[in-house]
Amino acid sequence: MTSVPHVPVVIVGGGQAGLSVSHNLKKQGVEHLVLEKNRIGHSWRNDRWDSFCLVTPNWQCRLPDYPYRGADPTGYMVKDEIVSYLEGFAEMVKPPIREGVAVTRLSRGTHGGFDLETSDGPMTADQVVVATGGYDIPIVPPYAHALSRDIVQMHSVDYRNPDQLPPGAVLVVGSGQSGVQIMEDLYIAGRQVHLCVGPAPRSPRRYRGKDATEWLMEMGYYQLTVDKHPLGDRAKEKTNHYMSGRAGGHEIDLRRFALQGVKLHGSMAGMDGTTVRFADDLAKNLDDADEVYVSIRRDIDAYIARAGLDAPEEPPFVPVWAPDAIPDVIDCAAEGISAIVWAIGFRPNYGWIELPAFDGRGNPKFRRGVSPVDGLYFIGLPWLNTWGSGRFLGVAEDSAYLAEVMRARIDARQPVAA
Repeated sequence: MTSVPHVPVVIVGGGQAGLSVSHNLKKQGVEHLVLEKNRIGHSWRNDRWDSFCLVTPNWQCRLPDYPYRGADPTGYMVKDEIVSYLEGFAEMVKPPIREGVAVTRLSRGTHGGFDLETSDGPMTADQVVVATGGYDIPIVPPYAHALSRDIVQMHSVDYRNPDQLPPGAVLVVGSGQSGVQIMEDLYIAGRQVHLCVGPAPRSPRRYRGKDATEWLMEMGYYQLTVDKHPLGDRAKEKTNHYMSGRAGGHEIDLRRFALQGVKLHGSMAGMDGTTVRFADDLAKNLDDADEVYVSIRRDIDAYIARAGLDAPEEPPFVPVWAPDAIPDVIDCAAEGISAIVWAIGFRPNYGWIELPAFDGRGNPKFRRGVSPVDGLYFIGLPWLNTWGSGRFLGVAEDSAYLAEVMRARIDARQPVAA
């Protein structure tokens, strides 16, 4: 009878979060194995469009013991640079990793640990770290199937560049970070763009002499923990602010794009044949996004005043465009729309985890990544502990904490010397 291999700790996922845990476990002297279903850097390399770049400055790339060391700390790495950064980190870590191995089932083992079914056979572990992130299943609404087949439909995960789409106008659905950046990519290429504007907030790029993220770092926003956030756990549901790192970085004001020819609509409400319907919420969504934008500026103003800093003044924000008589129904054929790009996000896939580790909505339960299921951990998710948890900025602290918890759990189970 062939014995099933056993590893003290298995890390599922070899992205920046999983590799960071591996690095800290090595420092703690904990034997472990990383299982990655693709290869290191896969999502950055294969699931981003050609002009993709970070929206946060390079100085925020602070993987454990591997901060950004390039010549442009205030710039924004493009896709290939991000992949190189991650590959360089992996080369430093030299993790015990098996690429091309997918975990298909995780359950409680009879020995008290965990049983794992993988594409390379079964194994067992005492502790398991889920580092797969929350961007597994592209979201497309069920009514999308009612759209005419003459119109190409594509999710943002499959979008690469404007030439990939047929000639004609393009409707981008969603105004989060991906949606507005794809909209801009198409606009720069000279395409007529329609944009469904949702409730995503926006942020200044530079304000009073600094990138807004630098001000927020000084003000402690990135260090704010979820248990001290005014919204508590509801902060995990908030959409990221949109802005861009393209061409040196700039803010995105959808009203200005409207003046330049982009056709804005409210949230998507449905479709049938070549007809597309929109909700009557465009004005509200623009106003709400601007209110967040202005509130960030107000917070920075207050911080500068309290600290007595010398920073250049800026004029108050004034909206440059307001919607008027925006149609709530359009005919794609009449508008020349040949393609739709869905940019309304993803949902995680935890169907392979057969453990009581989730709430009634299917979200993992944890405190600083530590699940109520003994020996199970999550990492790489927004607001795991702080605002930076789902980014290059906060994963070092999160992974170090989990490594300490796992080391302590191992030590507690070892027999005490006489």
